[in-house]
Amino acid sequence: MLVYKFGGASVKDAKGVINLANIVQQCDQPLLVVVSAMGKTTNALEKLTRAYVNGDHDMHSIFDEIKHFHYDIATKLFNGEDDVHVQLNNTFVEIEWMLEDEPQDSYDFIYDQIVSIGELAATRIVNAYLTHYGINSTWLDARGYILTDNTYREGVIDMEKSRECIQKDIPALLQKQVVITQGFIGGTSENFTTTLGREGSDYTAAVFAACLGAKSVTTWKDVPGILNADPKLFNDTVKFDELTYNEAIEMTYYGATVIHPKTIKPLQNAGIPLYVKSFKHPEEPGTVIKEHAHVKYIKPVIIVKQDQTLLSVSAKDHSFISEDHLGDIFRLFAKHHVHINIMQTSALSFSVCFGLEEEKFDALLCDLKEDFKVKYNNELTLYTLRHYDRDALLEVVGDKRVLLEQTSRNTVQVVVR
Repeated sequence: MLVYKFGGASVKDAKGVINLANIVQQCDQPLLVVVSAMGKTTNALEKLTRAYVNGDHDMHSIFDEIKHFHYDIATKLFNGEDDVHVQLNNTFVEIEWMLEDEPQDSYDFIYDQIVSIGELAATRIVNAYLTHYGINSTWLDARGYILTDNTYREGVIDMEKSRECIQKDIPALLQKQVVITQGFIGGTSENFTTTLGREGSDYTAAVFAACLGAKSVTTWKDVPGILNADPKLFNDTVKFDELTYNEAIEMTYYGATVIHPKTIKPLQNAGIPLYVKSFKHPEEPGTVIKEHAHVKYIKPVIIVKQDQTLLSVSAKDHSFISEDHLGDIFRLFAKHHVHINIMQTSALSFSVCFGLEEEKFDALLCDLKEDFKVKYNNELTLYTLRHYDRDALLEVVGDKRVLLEQTSRNTVQVVVR
């Protein structure tokens, strides 16, 4: 059997859903399809979450726009001759009930209950259209199969329990029909919804594939495969025909967004290849990630992470930064789920660079200031170059002010203003 994953860009409108159906129809093997939220829905739902928690007056208008976006796609696909509008209403009503009450729970818990609706709505529309298109398909709630702990916004999957649930029900379904399910979301033992981190649908697809012994996973993107750099930021990018699992892990670790960082390991453990292909040109080969690959680095791999914060911590009594200090600092970063992209230690300070998430950052800063002096700069950019040369680095950095640089044998990272 095969696993296909379709991201938000591939189902951003009615034409995208029709194209998905065309791709699915070409598959002649048992197929599980993982679908992300449509277009920029996750961003809109994050905006709704903030408005709800802050008590903003435009909360209901934001939600109305989200609902209208999905109803409009459904109308274009079905011309009102279907029951998908009823299914969407039943999906959205969960949020409407929540919005009627004052927020009581933690921000992360509220975030997961609201933002997860994007995947649920998208899969309702996709499944309904596949049926309308003549493809025998069934809708599956991933929250009953991707079982996680209670770490909201970054749910940790219980692989053994998830494997047991997946293997119990899904193989029989796959013999009869295409299975449509959600990426990005999971469920706790108390039946609350969790999310797996932004862009987590790739990870979902990998977990389903590993548990089902899939032949391969294909993730459908708006690019022809994995490129050496983001084509929106750089000209003359080149595509990799093949990559090893290890190289893909390195690229995602440093922030390459074409694949979620947790995706590769379950596939590598199971020996399942991952194909990254274009939904615009499905006939093209794309990029395959596997154990043994012939990789040609014609140009360096360039990864750009924007909206970065560079934070420096020093002891209030001007003492050296010791192992005890570092232990305390790392515990606080772990407590607030702030992921470090680069770190550097000197005699009197410890500096880290990470992506800015205001809610997490404010809480982290408050805790750090109890025992340390803290300085920071926001609105920075982190460039990571793998398999680089100095000329390539100079070309990327240009005349930008370098605040931190770190170099190893194959990789250089530079934080710039």
